[in-house]
Amino acid sequence: MSLPPIDQATLPADIRSGSKQDKQAYTAALGFERMLLGELTKTMAETAKPADGDESQDAASSMYMQMLPDQLADAVTQNGGIGLARNLYNATREQA
Repeated sequence: MSLPPIDQATLPADIRSGSKQDKQAYTAALGFERMLLGELTKTMAETAKPADGDESQDAASSMYMQMLPDQLADAVTQNGGIGLARNLYNATREQA
């Protein structure tokens, strides 16, 4: 899965003004953060299912529930993420 379009204004200032390699490294870190958020939101959505096993939903509700985790993860990523990408970026820069 590719990253959704990212508002460049949400990127840290040093990344916006950095080199092409800085932007690529940060984008890769943001991609990992997006993937992790996707898995976390899918797990979160699983816990929202009825406890009694009643899976009776109409098609629209079912589709909405399937799309919700990815949409939530995309929205968080598009608005700067949760800070994990920055930590990953810094860690890779320290090793380089």
